[in-house]
Amino acid sequence: MSTVVIVGAQWGDEGKGKIVDVLTQKADFVARYQGGNNAGHTVVIGNEKYVLHLIPSGILHKGTRCAIGNGVVIDPSALLEEMDTLRSRDIDIDNNLCISQNAHIIMPYHTAIEREQEKSKKIGTTGRGIGPCYTDKIARHGIRAIDLLRPDIFREKLRANLSVFNYLLQNLYKAAPLNEDRIFDEYMVYAQKLSKFIADVSQIINREIASGRNVLLEGAQGTLLDIDHGTYPYVTSSNTISGGACTGTGIGPTRIDRILGIVKAYTTRVGEGPFPTELDNELGEMIRQRGGEFGATTGRPRRCGWLDIVGLRYAVAINGLTGIGLTKMDILDGLAKIKLCVGYKYNGQVYDTLSTDLDILKNCTPVYEEMPGWTESTIGIKDFSGLPSNARAYIKKVEEMLATPIQIISTGQKRDEIIILDGQFN
Repeated sequence: MSTVVIVGAQWGDEGKGKIVDVLTQKADFVARYQGGNNAGHTVVIGNEKYVLHLIPSGILHKGTRCAIGNGVVIDPSALLEEMDTLRSRDIDIDNNLCISQNAHIIMPYHTAIEREQEKSKKIGTTGRGIGPCYTDKIARHGIRAIDLLRPDIFREKLRANLSVFNYLLQNLYKAAPLNEDRIFDEYMVYAQKLSKFIADVSQIINREIASGRNVLLEGAQGTLLDIDHGTYPYVTSSNTISGGACTGTGIGPTRIDRILGIVKAYTTRVGEGPFPTELDNELGEMIRQRGGEFGATTGRPRRCGWLDIVGLRYAVAINGLTGIGLTKMDILDGLAKIKLCVGYKYNGQVYDTLSTDLDILKNCTPVYEEMPGWTESTIGIKDFSGLPSNARAYIKKVEEMLATPIQIISTGQKRDEIIILDGQFN
């Protein structure tokens, strides 16, 4: 039995949802370990499309138990809406989901303050209050899921926090203040609906592992958006790397057996920040349209570019990847030539691994290696030998450059359009 971490190896949107969905066929328990409803995982099963924002995509498998870990920040309204949507599609939420009592709760003042901050400092946030909620967590005056179950404590914390946030809204941003009673009443309704799901998730996961069960830990966003190790300040507010799986669920690092990094066959990013291999041209637009590169949560168009080996070498090291899941190979079908960025040239020096120095990332010139493309379709191919020879060569080249085995290859949106060379679980 194994504990496997799934992590995005780029700037997010790598297709983690599908890979988690596929691997969940052999998983007993799936937990999300960081982020909030600023992330979205899209899974296509047959002709049905599911978009999940907070609940692990493992929930789509009958009988698989799922958890939202303490590293996640939760907007109760968004969570309940997602739960109701899944119920309406006959997904068993009520018997298969638990929520960490230590997960922090997004409040209306978090979304209000973030919208005001984004007006003056463009980071590219979704305006969903994720950053301010994490700020409160670190500042030690956040509100946790367990506080929803204790109305007196919740009211006390709400009042204290509103005194600060309303002052900022009124005096700094010239915005309207928020009403304490209205928020209290709203969140007590949420508490009533969520109370049966709130539990000690760390204890549950450790028990599952000790019992020899297959456990899958699912991250959101990607390595280069990590608050500590990403392209700061153009990052998210949590630890997206594999180490976040430990802190975000409450297990020790020795419990983890494998770390699978999900890599798109090209590169995308959403929002502001440097992007050395960006294709701001007709080819980039073609990839965007063909790949459906629009945010699952916000609908924002994603910036598209060639595969960045430099950034991926960094991701392999930071995460300790034991394998790679390669997605969206089919989007490259029909291209005459395909480029791989193998270095960053800056001030006469060539870097072969990513630097978090923004000046280098903003002003470097990508060094490319060119490979021949393929004209044949790769959609739906389920065996490696069935791929076009140039597609196999591309995969082998990436594998060689990263010194990490490519163990899963997605060849389309649907659940069964996939090549599995290693199923991760023993």
